[in-house]
Amino acid sequence: EAPTAAPVAAPIDGGAAALEITAAPPPAIAYVIAQPGEQAEPAPIAAPDVALAAPSGHAKGDRYEKFNRAMYKLNLTLDRIFFRPLAIIYKTIIPKPIRLALRNLLVNVSEPLVFLNDLLQLRPGKAIRTLGRFTINTTLGIGGLIDVAKGEGLPHRNNGFGNTLARYGVGPGPYLFLPLIGPSTLRDTLGDQAQGLIYPLAIGEPFDRIDYQIGRALVLGLQQRIDTDVQFKMITRTAADPYATIRSLYLQDRKVEVDELRGRKQRSPLDDPLTDPGDPGEAAPAADPGTTRAPDANVTPPEQLPAQPR
Repeated sequence: EAPTAAPVAAPIDGGAAALEITAAPPPAIAYVIAQPGEQAEPAPIAAPDVALAAPSGHAKGDRYEKFNRAMYKLNLTLDRIFFRPLAIIYKTIIPKPIRLALRNLLVNVSEPLVFLNDLLQLRPGKAIRTLGRFTINTTLGIGGLIDVAKGEGLPHRNNGFGNTLARYGVGPGPYLFLPLIGPSTLRDTLGDQAQGLIYPLAIGEPFDRIDYQIGRALVLGLQQRIDTDVQFKMITRTAADPYATIRSLYLQDRKVEVDELRGRKQRSPLDDPLTDPGDPGEAAPAADPGTTRAPDANVTPPEQLPAQPR
């Protein structure tokens, strides 16, 4: 489990970690750095859009920038004093195979909500894939501990109610940076809240218990913090304005994803018999630092956490 050398040698100052009781682990800062399962290498650091980094007043789409920057600093502090040390302990005590098996299991439990959103978005091909993945992993994968479906060409796809709202033309609304959650928009925040309410009803007992939901959010959030440590360093140590970079990456990423949901990138459905007409397929966009509101359980980036906090 030897980690790949970090692109920046200095230890991190901190970052946001994810703790949100929804069907998938929340984004926090790690969301816009890399999506575990979408990228095996550190994501490139993109410069913020000129429109997003306008120095006068607030940036375009960020009308609450003063509040958002304050929440960004709060999340950095929370990470430095709590989430990062806890992630180090979790990584040290729990062997990697066990941690990844736990993550696979918890992600598998959320597949019914992915399936539901596929149906709501009128994407039957995606729904069939999601159902097939859930069936394979629940049976052959011992309840989801082993991601057998990935090897059969059925990788996990994150999908939630924020995407469903976007599919039907709901605009993103103002950009928000929320405590413990990280970058979001009004639309995605409402989608997350709906998902948090429906998730316990969709999966039933015993997974609808609050202690399970808290434990699930903690386990997935800590593993995400471990997986994105290398990429987190790259942003916090190399970007002139990490907050603006995170905002830009998040908004660009969501725009690409929503454009694909609305079928703006076309390809022939004959390429894949399970691809819905107008659906761009499974391939992630080249500049995509993370796809959807939650981490994927398929590809594990290099793990690394500095030995000593600053």
